[in-house]
Parts: sequence; C-alpha cells; structure tokens
Amino acid sequence: MSSGTLHGVGLGPGDPDLMSVRADRLLRDARHVAFFRKAGRSGQARRIVNGMLRADVVEFPMEYPVTTEIPVTDPGYNAALSDFYSDCTRHLRGLLDGGEDVVVLCEGDPFFFGSFMHLYTRLKNHVPVQVVPAISGMSAAWTATGQPVTWGDDILTVLMGTLPGDILAERMAQSDAVVVMKIGRHFDKVKSALKQAGKFDDAWLVEYASMPNQSVQKLAEAGDRITPYFSIIVVHGQGRRP
Repeated sequence: MSSGTLHGVGLGPGDPDLMSVRADRLLRDARHVAFFRKAGRSGQARRIVNGMLRADVVEFPMEYPVTTEIPVTDPGYNAALSDFYSDCTRHLRGLLDGGEDVVVLCEGDPFFFGSFMHLYTRLKNHVPVQVVPAISGMSAAWTATGQPVTWGDDILTVLMGTLPGDILAERMAQSDAVVVMKIGRHFDKVKSALKQAGKFDDAWLVEYASMPNQSVQKLAEAGDRITPYFSIIVVHGQGRRP
C-alpha cells in the first residue's frame, strides 16, 4: 500500500476569503484534518474553517501540553513540547502509512513560525509532504494600517516579543521597518525597546488582523493593556521612492 500525503495547509491570517484556491479545495475534500489548539479551546485554525469541512471528516485536535505556564527558557518547556510533537507524529504516521491523506490546518503560513514545522521535520523523510503557502499575519497587519511597510531599499526586521529587551532595542534601531510578533505579556518590554530605539511614536498596534474584531491604532494611543495573542506591532519604513 502506498503512503498517504501529509498536507500542511496555510489558512492565512484569519479571514477565510484570504485563503488560496488550493487550500480551499484540499480542505473541502479532506477526510482527515488535524489542527493545533490550547487545551479546552476550539482552536483558531479550526474556527477559520467552520462550515468548510465535509460531514464525515475525522478530526484530530493536537492540544499543547504547555503554552505560557512555564518560561520558554525552562528545560521542561522544550521537553514537554518535544514529547508532544513526537506523539502527534506517531498518530499521523499511522494514518499516512495506512494510505490516508491528512490535512494539517496552519494559521498564517506553515513555514513562518508555525507549529506545523515540527511535524514537517519529523515526517518529511518518511512520507510525501506537500505545503500550501499562505498570506502571513504580519502582511494582514501592515495592510490594515493602510500604509506600505517598506519602500525602496528599506530593511525589514521581524522580531519576537519573547526576545530580551536589549536585543529587541538593538535590532529595532538597526532596521527601517519593524514587525513584532508574539507580544502578549511582553507588551511593556516591547514598548520600552521601541522607545529606546526611537521608534515608539511611529509604531502601530494591530489586533486580530483581518478578523471581524480587528483593531488598529497608534501604539502611543493604546495605553496600558493586556494584548491578545493575535497582536502585531508594525513600524513602517520611509525609504527611497520616486
């Protein structure tokens, strides 16, 4: 029996209308669909495809053992996630070796800071894998501001809010345009780094880009808040133009 194919399908930033035609086709034809989610939650990726899956679809929710309960620097964090991804891989490998195709739902683009990458590296040398690229969340965020993010020779840097403050400030200062993701509880640290880099007044905060509850505002006007997971900070480049 020939192996089934694992499809890592990028869903885009959240609006189903922004999915590719290929992603839509694979989703509607899929018999097996897997997706990541936090324990006790429905999962954003699964919510995006509500109403699109066939009636007899077999779903495999993959629930993270940890998210923000312990620091990413704790050895236990990597150990728990490594075991988790290995368990998920074993389940998917069983389906694939049995000849079944499996679609894995991926928020944004599968190869851009996505959890799918951890399945991909474990399975790519054993079964056929196809990846469907998609619009990233950061693209939806800077589009929501109504301004181009880069001009001419602008240097764009994408940073994770989980980085140390001094590294954030250094990289921000070296760049023309900046995108900061994974902000959450690191909001104050990111703001401080932007101020240190002289970019705070030019920064925008975009929450839930492309989703029905999208919010766009200058960061300086956002005040003190708890930012949701789907939050991105954008600083636009102002480089060469005709």
